[in-house]
Amino acid sequence: MIWLLPLITIGGLFYPILGYLVVAMMSFFITLAYFKGRYWCWNLCPRGAFLDIIISRLSLNRSLPRLFTKQWFRWLIFIFLMSFLIFRISRTGGSLLAIGFVFVIMCTITTIISILLGVSMKHRGWCMICPMGTLQDKIGKISKKR
Repeated sequence: MIWLLPLITIGGLFYPILGYLVVAMMSFFITLAYFKGRYWCWNLCPRGAFLDIIISRLSLNRSLPRLFTKQWFRWLIFIFLMSFLIFRISRTGGSLLAIGFVFVIMCTITTIISILLGVSMKHRGWCMICPMGTLQDKIGKISKKR
C-alpha cells in the first residue's frame, strides 16, 4: 500500500482526481474500524508504511510529548483538520477537480507533518495524533460496546 502515498501526494498535483482515492480509503477504513478498530493504521495505512520503511531510518527516536497521548488533544487535532477540510471544500464552488485537489493537499500537508514529527521524534509520531486513527479508535470502541 506504500505506493498510494506518492501516487496521491505527487500524482495528485497533476491529476487532482486522485484525491478521491483519499475519500475511498477513508470510507474503507471507517467501515473496517467498526469490525477491527485501528487495524488499518498498523497494517494497511500507506503513510504508516512509509514512516516504517523510510522515516524510521532517519528518526532521532526521541520521546513524544505527553500531550500526544491526551484524548482531548487528539480530538482537537481532528476538529481542526476536519474544519479546515470542510472550509476548503466549501470554497471549491462544487468543482469535482477542485474538491479532489483539496484532498490531495490535505494528504500532502499531513504527510509533511508526519515526516517532520517522524524525523524529530519517533518515526510513527504522527500516528499518535492522526485524526483518522482517532476516529477509528472511537468507532472500534463503540462497536465493542455493542
